Amino acid sequence: MNTIESVVTQIQGLSGSVTDIGALHTCLKQADDLLHTESTRLLPFLDQLDPSIHSLGYLYILDACTSGPISKEQAKTVVLIFARFINSCVAEQIRLASDKFVSVCKRFKDQVMLLEAPVQGVAPMLAAVQKLQSSSARLTALHPEFLQLCLLSKCYKTGLSVLEDDIFEVDQPRDLFLYCYYGGMICIGQKRFQKALELLHNVVTAPMSSINAIAVEAYKKYILVSLIHQGQFSTSLPKYASSAAQRNLKNFSQPYIELANSYSTGKIAELESYVQTNREKFESDNNLGLVKQVVLSMYKRNIQRLTQTYLTLSLQDIANIVRLNSPKEAEMHVLQMIQDGEIYATINQKDGMVRFLEDPEQYKTCGMIEHIDSSMQRIIELSKKLTAMDELMSCDPLYLAKAGRERQRFDFDDFDGVPQKFNV
Repeated sequence: MNTIESVVTQIQGLSGSVTDIGALHTCLKQADDLLHTESTRLLPFLDQLDPSIHSLGYLYILDACTSGPISKEQAKTVVLIFARFINSCVAEQIRLASDKFVSVCKRFKDQVMLLEAPVQGVAPMLAAVQKLQSSSARLTALHPEFLQLCLLSKCYKTGLSVLEDDIFEVDQPRDLFLYCYYGGMICIGQKRFQKALELLHNVVTAPMSSINAIAVEAYKKYILVSLIHQGQFSTSLPKYASSAAQRNLKNFSQPYIELANSYSTGKIAELESYVQTNREKFESDNNLGLVKQVVLSMYKRNIQRLTQTYLTLSLQDIANIVRLNSPKEAEMHVLQMIQDGEIYATINQKDGMVRFLEDPEQYKTCGMIEHIDSSMQRIIELSKKLTAMDELMSCDPLYLAKAGRERQRFDFDDFDGVPQKFNV
C-alpha cells in the first residue's frame, strides 16, 4: 500500500469480518507513517468511508488528519466529524486501536473547549467511554475527560451516571486521581456529599510516591466537605495512606486545617472572622463557595444541638442562641433542615414556637427494606470481588518474590513462650 487511495480501498474491502479486520489492522499499522505524512490531504477521503462499517480504518485516517494544529474556524467542522464518528463507530473495531481512539477523543474534547462549548462534547464522550470499556468495572483514560466536560457544562446528573459503577480495574494512576477528583466535584454540585467524601478520600489515600497537585486540591475539598456533611474533621489519615500524603498534605493545606479548628469551637463569629481574613486565599483556590457552605452548616449544627436539649423553643430564642439576625431567618433555616431531613420538627406559626420530634423512621417500610437489601447485595458482590483479587494476588509471581524477600529479613523464634524477632 503505497498511496492513500490504496489504503482506502483496503479499508473498504477488509471491514466485513473478524478475520479481515485483523488483516486490515496489520495493513493500517504498516501504513501509519504514510497517513501522517499525507495528513493535510486526508480529510476528503473520510467521505468515502462509513464510520459504522469502516470504524478501524476511519479511526486511523481521522487520527492522522487531525494530528496537526487546528484553527478555531476548522474546529467547527472537525467537531462534527469527531462526534459523528464517536457515535457511529463499532466498539469491537476501535478497541483494536484503543490508544488511537483515546487520542482522537481527547482531541475532540480539546476542540469543544476551543469553541467554548463543552456541552457539545458531553454526549459523544459518554458514548466513547461506554464503547472503550470492556466492563463497567474498568476505568478508562476517557472517564476523566468526560467528567471534566460535565463539570464545565454543569451537566452534573449526566456525570453521575458513570460514578455509580464500582471501579476495580485501573490502567493509569493519574486517571484514577482525576476521575475521583472530578467525580467528587460533580457530587458536590449535586449535594451528594457522602459520595463526594468517598471519592475525595480515594484521592487522598491512593498510593503515591510523591505528593501531587491533584491530591492537594482534593484534600482541601475533603476538609470542607467533611465539615459540611459531618460537622467535624480529623487531620489523622488512615494507616493505608501513603507516607508522602501523611507527611505533606497538611503542610499544603494550613488555612483549611485552621478553618476546621475554628469550626470545632462552634463559635460562628470566630469562624466568620477567620473566613473574612482568608477570603482571598479561598477565592484563589476556587473554594470560596464551599467555604460559605461550611459557615452555613455551622448554623445547622448549632440548631441540631438544640434538639438534644429542648423539646420546644421559640424562633426568637433559636435566633438568639444561634446568632441569626431575626426569627424569620431562624424559621427559614429550620424549614430547610426539616425539608432536607436533617431535623424532625414542627413550627406553630401562630405563636412562633418550634417543637422538636423524634426520628419517625421505623425501618419497616417496603422502600427501606429494598434499600437495605440492595445495600447487602452490593456488599456481598464487593466481598466476592475482594476474595477473587486476594486469590489472584497470592498467585502473582512479583508479589510472591517480594514477600519472599521480606520474609528473609526476619526470623521469628519462640523464646520462653514469647515470640521474638531478630534481624538476620
